[in-house]
Amino acid sequence: MDQSELRNSRRKFIQALGLASVGLSTVSLFSGFNIFDSYTEEESVKRVQREKANGKLGIALVGLGGYAGGQLAPALYHTSNCYLAGIVTGTPEKAEKWKKQYGIPSANIYDYSSYEKIKSNPDIDIIYVVLPNSMHAEYVIKAAEAGKHVICEKPMAITVADCDKMIAACKKAKRNLGVGYRLNYDPYNLEMARLGQNNVYGKLTKLSAGYGFNAQKGIWRLDKTMAGGGPLMDVGIYCIQAFCYVTGQVPIAVTAQEGPKTDPERFPTVEQSLTWQFEMPSGLKAEGQASYSEGFNFLKAEAERGTFEIGPAFNYNGMRGKTTEGTLTFPTVNQQARQMDDFSLSLMKGRLSRVPGEMGRRDVMLLQSIYEAMRSGQRIAIKG
Repeated sequence: MDQSELRNSRRKFIQALGLASVGLSTVSLFSGFNIFDSYTEEESVKRVQREKANGKLGIALVGLGGYAGGQLAPALYHTSNCYLAGIVTGTPEKAEKWKKQYGIPSANIYDYSSYEKIKSNPDIDIIYVVLPNSMHAEYVIKAAEAGKHVICEKPMAITVADCDKMIAACKKAKRNLGVGYRLNYDPYNLEMARLGQNNVYGKLTKLSAGYGFNAQKGIWRLDKTMAGGGPLMDVGIYCIQAFCYVTGQVPIAVTAQEGPKTDPERFPTVEQSLTWQFEMPSGLKAEGQASYSEGFNFLKAEAERGTFEIGPAFNYNGMRGKTTEGTLTFPTVNQQARQMDDFSLSLMKGRLSRVPGEMGRRDVMLLQSIYEAMRSGQRIAIKG
């Protein structure tokens, strides 16, 4: 058995373990080493040719941080409509590691100074921007100008004005723009949306959600210039999304309160925590909270004839849920694989993404409205 056959055999063995069904936490067990032998350049070229021949679209990841390496790249082993075709990184050591581990041809590896050259690469159909929030607009616009479709990690941008520029650039280039909203493909969150929008337990009377964790000092997410804000931008956005898909509505007003800053050295420029209250068009109040110093993760809906909830609600896997009638049980799925596959399929079918740029813009508008309410102490009417 030659090295190529051995590698394929190992890949089939790993897939037979059921990584796609048991979730990405299992994939992460392998994150410390390469589970396959290193690819040679010839093998990398053949891999890409094989994927293209199978009708898959090529994705290039821009920014090889923890999410790209720990979640997106492993998820691309389990996609049916797309594959990892290229990378963009400013770190030569990462480029070399990824080249060997994932079988990426040298011609499909770029740094930020050569990023525009991706335009002439037919292997790459989609660019996935996985950079700090402040860099999203620049690299999405450059991707569109290079003639590539784009997925942008959440939040789509720091300002609504940047979102408008990103949407305009993609429309001008006649390219699709999607946002990395993986939970729109998670069965537990989809069930919450079904139960809420269809009034299965009657009219909603209360909605609440929260997401928080203990953020380590010094990470870029604690730098307002790079992140645009604190936990609201990072994890509060999941709660905002949930309020919209559980109700099928967009909030019309908001009040918000910043929590106490008990560790100002760790949080010099962003909020440590905050709470907010949305007013929905139906009259429902939706209460959210986000924190970088406490751990919580839940989504709960109360209705006229019962309740339904999930917790943890926003993880990559391991969700649990219940309703008035009993436990919610769904198979574990690879959220990122489903998300990227659906975006690719939308291109193949000539339809819009389920999570388009316009949705990302809506959420940035809501984020900024919450911050305005927090700073002013006033009720803020939300404008479209």
